[in-house]
Amino acid sequence: MARPVIGISCYVEKIDRTPWTQQWSAVLPHMYIDHVEAAGGAAVILPPRLDADEHLARDVLARVDGLIIAGGADVESVHYGAAPHPTSQSPRPDRDQWELALARVSHAVDLPVLGICRGMQVMAVAAGGVIEQHLPDRVGSEEHLPELGVYAVHPVSVVADTRLAGLLGAGEIDVPTYHHQGVEPASLARTGYTIAAWHADGTPEALEDSNAAFRLAVQWHPEAGADGRLFDGLVAAARH
Repeated sequence: MARPVIGISCYVEKIDRTPWTQQWSAVLPHMYIDHVEAAGGAAVILPPRLDADEHLARDVLARVDGLIIAGGADVESVHYGAAPHPTSQSPRPDRDQWELALARVSHAVDLPVLGICRGMQVMAVAAGGVIEQHLPDRVGSEEHLPELGVYAVHPVSVVADTRLAGLLGAGEIDVPTYHHQGVEPASLARTGYTIAAWHADGTPEALEDSNAAFRLAVQWHPEAGADGRLFDGLVAAARH
């Protein structure tokens, strides 16, 4: 059987690669590709572009069987009608433009999608959700991102009778984490997403659309761990 093709969003960055310096490059941690290939898929990266729109997204998504909207920098707050928080990262308008279009079109055509960290926030914003811009302001701790450049681990509680529970089991699991923002739960009523996992501090840790073939997003970083079941679920859905 042919391997399902999984498109993965990525950065375009200036990269040093001896002897070349500051060369514009399409960049994605290879951990994503490792997990997709281990799950039986073939990975292709989908570089962002400032002129991206839903027509381009539709053309590209017609050529893949599934989509991962990958982790990365904060979604610019203008996309959900808020002023930026002092801790907000520098905007990445090319990624915002491209990934919001990918999120909307993949929803319209019911393409299997897995959103990861930033990807979960992109999917929520594309559907009308709002981002909580600095979790420590509310939760009073740095548990979600205790050290720059290092994935931490914390527990989340997977909600019973969800698609996520069907993949990972209901109850508490430990997950790799690295984020300072999250999706505001009150804003989800208008998005069509339900919360499939929570942190004990009230932060949504997973979203899903029960009306879709496979439309799931997690706030943690499964690509940074050994558990490949989320990627298995995406690739299985993409086979169909």
